[in-house]
Amino acid sequence: AHAAAHREKESRPVALDILATGQRRPWNAYWSMYDRIMAADPAGKRVLVPGCGFGDDAIRLALLGAEVSAFDLSPDSLEIARARARLAGVDIAFDCMPAEDLSAYQSASFDLVVFVDILHHVDIRPAIREIVRVVRPGGSIIGDELYTHSLLQRLRQSALVEKLAYPLMRSWIYNGAEPYITPEEHKIDEFELALVLDQLEQSDVEFFGLAEGRLFPSRMRSLARIDKQIMRLAGGAGARLGGRVVFSGKCRD
Repeated sequence: AHAAAHREKESRPVALDILATGQRRPWNAYWSMYDRIMAADPAGKRVLVPGCGFGDDAIRLALLGAEVSAFDLSPDSLEIARARARLAGVDIAFDCMPAEDLSAYQSASFDLVVFVDILHHVDIRPAIREIVRVVRPGGSIIGDELYTHSLLQRLRQSALVEKLAYPLMRSWIYNGAEPYITPEEHKIDEFELALVLDQLEQSDVEFFGLAEGRLFPSRMRSLARIDKQIMRLAGGAGARLGGRVVFSGKCRD
C-alpha cells in the first residue's frame, strides 16, 4: 500500500543536492551521514544498501561511482527503485530479501554498507550478524538511524505524551501529513546501538535531534542549527538526549 501511494516516484528523479561539494549542512543528520560517505570515497567500491525502499540512496551511491547492491522486503518498492535507477542511468543489483537472511550474498563481498532508517525495522541481532558476514574485514559501515534512549522512550510512552502531546506534535512536525510508521518498528535504543558499535573499530558516533523532529520540524533550519549546537555542548549526555544517531566505523577483523 505504501508503494502504491508513491507510484509517481517512478518518473521523478532522485534529488542530488546532497551530493554537492559546496555548502554543506552539518547540523542535519542525513547530510552529515553523506559527509562521511563522500569522505569514504565510494567510487569503485562494492556497496550494500539494506532496506533500500524506493532507491534514493542506492542511486546516489551509484552516481558517486560505487558498484551498488541493494535489497528490500517489498517487491513493490523495488519496482519503483528499478524504474528510478533506469531514469538515472545507473546499474544497480536490486534483490528482494529480509535483512536477517542475506544468503544471496557471499561472505566478505562488500567494502561498505550504508544504513538509512532501516535498523528500527529489523531484528537487529541476526541482521547485524549477516551484515558483518558479508562485509570484508576492515570494510566500513555508515548509518543514520532513528534513536531514543530507553529512559526517554519510557517518557514518550507515558499516557500524557502518548494520548495528548504526541498527536498534537505529530500534526505540526509532519505538516499535517500522516507519517509512515509500520506496526513493528521502534526507534533503536542505546542497547541496540551497542550491538552495532560492538562490531566496529574506530567508531565515530554523533547524536542529533534534541528538539528537532520532536518539538519542531527539520524544515526549520535556523532552529535546527541551534539544536545541533546544544547537542554539541551536551557532550556525552547526547546519548541520553538525542533523537537520531549517525555512526561509522570499520568492521573488526
